[in-house]
Amino acid sequence: MKRVYMDHAGTTPVRREVLEAMLPYFTERFGNASTIYSYGREAKSAIEEAREKVAHLIGADPREVFFTAGGTESDNWAIRGIAHANKEKGKHIITSSIEHHAVLHTCEDLEKEGFKVTYLPVDKYGLVKVEDVINAITDETILVTIMHANNEIGTIEPIAEIGKALKKLDRKIYFHTDAVQTVGKIPVNVDELGVDLLSISAHKIYGPKGVGALYIRKGTKIKPFMTGGAQENKRRAGTENVPGIVGFGKAAELAEKELMEQYEKLSYLRDKLIKGIMERIPHVILNGHPTQRLPHNVNVCFKYIEGESLLLNLDMKGICASSGSACTSGSLEPSHVLLAIGLPHEIAHGSLRLTLGRDNTEEDVDYVLEVLPGIVEKLRSMSPLFPSKGGN
Repeated sequence: MKRVYMDHAGTTPVRREVLEAMLPYFTERFGNASTIYSYGREAKSAIEEAREKVAHLIGADPREVFFTAGGTESDNWAIRGIAHANKEKGKHIITSSIEHHAVLHTCEDLEKEGFKVTYLPVDKYGLVKVEDVINAITDETILVTIMHANNEIGTIEPIAEIGKALKKLDRKIYFHTDAVQTVGKIPVNVDELGVDLLSISAHKIYGPKGVGALYIRKGTKIKPFMTGGAQENKRRAGTENVPGIVGFGKAAELAEKELMEQYEKLSYLRDKLIKGIMERIPHVILNGHPTQRLPHNVNVCFKYIEGESLLLNLDMKGICASSGSACTSGSLEPSHVLLAIGLPHEIAHGSLRLTLGRDNTEEDVDYVLEVLPGIVEKLRSMSPLFPSKGGN
């Protein structure tokens, strides 16, 4: 049976070049980077080389890049670190209603500590309005955190425009963006975006799981997320994950080198997949902005069916995808993102996210377009909600 992986927004396979770069640091180059003898110096040098590669990918100074255990930790550190370090200036945070749960749940936790959080609405495409951000600012606002692109529907947010607007204010408000879905997929430059903090994860760009980074602009007042040793310039304690960091660096290097080539390839496959789905299957909605979206993201809702059933049937045909529905996690609620863009519950439950990657081919897209219509038709034939004739 043909196997097609289209969940690259969930995770990516580790590239062979990345694995080969990592392997020596599990064995003969196993030193603790905090030691001063040769094994340790070797590990430390490898970490700093990786830091330079990650920094170069986002246009940052290497001294502003701090390694973490992944995007979730980076988001937590950015938000909690700024909140706790600046609470004497105010206790108000602005975010959006479609953020990753690493941001939303962190903000909810801070509300329990007495912080106030404004959750901005989005339009039908999932876009945050710059004026809504500015209008939400109060004398207590210390942080704005808006994702660079949405992980479900792929909409790219106007981060640079928000950054410019914040810089025009007569006081400092820190600006964080979760760029886990964009780094290595589209050009990302911290100065052009105007952000003070930016979160990255290695396993979204063909690096290993369990390693990420937080960009912290020089002069940013932020508390350490983990205390203990003096690692990461006393900002993030704990023995460094040297193999993971080395792999992250290699993945960043390759992502930067191949970015535009992959952007063009994936955009073409994405557009072909969207066009094929919309032409071959009735009663379908494209979620996210039609053009201002990630090059590898396709997110649609099929009326009259459940996303979970759709995923299981696709899996039986060898196709790996994901759904915006939270059914598989035991929740009866559909995606908060799809609800935020105005979809009713019954339609949001029928979502499908297909995210392409560097190994996907035009033949993979053709296979999905061959298999998907029949699955949708079969599931609808069993649905009591599907009209036998006509329909909306």
